[in-house]
Amino acid sequence: MAKKITIYLVDDHQMLIDGLKAIISSEKDFEIVGECTLPLLAFEQIQLLKPDIVLTDINMPELSGIELVRKLKPRMSNTKFIALSMFGERSYIKDMLQAGVSGYILKNTGREELVKAINLVMQGHQFFSEEVEQVIESNPVNDEKINTIHLTEREVDIIDCIAKEMTNAQIAETLFISERTVETHRKNIFRKTGIKGVIGLVKFALDKGFIK
Repeated sequence: MAKKITIYLVDDHQMLIDGLKAIISSEKDFEIVGECTLPLLAFEQIQLLKPDIVLTDINMPELSGIELVRKLKPRMSNTKFIALSMFGERSYIKDMLQAGVSGYILKNTGREELVKAINLVMQGHQFFSEEVEQVIESNPVNDEKINTIHLTEREVDIIDCIAKEMTNAQIAETLFISERTVETHRKNIFRKTGIKGVIGLVKFALDKGFIK
């Protein structure tokens, strides 16, 4: 029998935890190993329970989700974190990404998106709600990785796929997005870099260290 994905829930509103539990508990491959409305207590419990995934709110008393992830991430290399928020503002997204989350979804997300987010993050991918991805694309947040040219994480993924000579259809399948979205990303990448061709783009990405 395959090992279940173990999940810990952190939110200062019990009603929201109950809603998440209703969705997660119905999935046979998921197991909730803990929950907490008190982030300081959650900080201790998560280290003891060592879940695969932590779903955490951002705005909480005593200890924000940003600080919670920032403190836990260096101690728990095998645990992945997904932010849950009512807000898609750039400041929250940037702070959570810098803290080390692998996903950022809005609290109004549906069952399908929540399940998809957990599965993809567990597989080593990143996942963002559509609204969050739009904010990232219009306001790039990963300044350290991209130096002076601002590319989103998704755009870097696209470049990596292009370097592997993948078609738009193959890229779409690999990154779980539509071909139309792939084409939009490609246009944005060429616009931002000022590069006209694929060969030049791959050379640029190698020189800048975006891909290896």
